[in-house]
Amino acid sequence: MLESLFEGAIWRSRFIVILAVIFGLLGAIILFVVASLDIWGVAVYTFNTIVTGAHPEKFHEDIVAGIIGAVDLYLIAVVMFIFSFGLYELFISDIEEAEGKSGSKILAIHSLDQLKDKIAKVIVMVLVVNFFQRVLHTNFSTPLEMLYFAGSITALSVGLYFLGKVGK
Repeated sequence: MLESLFEGAIWRSRFIVILAVIFGLLGAIILFVVASLDIWGVAVYTFNTIVTGAHPEKFHEDIVAGIIGAVDLYLIAVVMFIFSFGLYELFISDIEEAEGKSGSKILAIHSLDQLKDKIAKVIVMVLVVNFFQRVLHTNFSTPLEMLYFAGSITALSVGLYFLGKVGK
């Protein structure tokens, strides 16, 4: 009887994962809102710049950097979203609405390895976007720096190619 009570307590302790699910979803929502506000800020800045006729020196660079920064936040929000869905499905219960006609296969997670793979792919995309955001603000002064830049883009391309081959 003691063994049964202990095993039941252990089994029910999995519901503590609901905290990670709730706060993961909250984090994703916050990131979606912040990224959307960043895009709104870029839109207002662009509109004001066009209306006033001003053309700052780094106008295009500022717009692209702002949008790429927002895309980066959106991707991190997606990581949090996938993480929350995956934890819920793995530890709590299958999400019935996700299995019907209106369900999405992208959020279907049946093992911890699937969850890790999905999160890893999105994290790699976050790193790629972050890399290009940083490149926008880099000044290249020597041919060797340009060669390093070309090499890093080649390495990213090869990595993305092989990442696409995983699981196929």
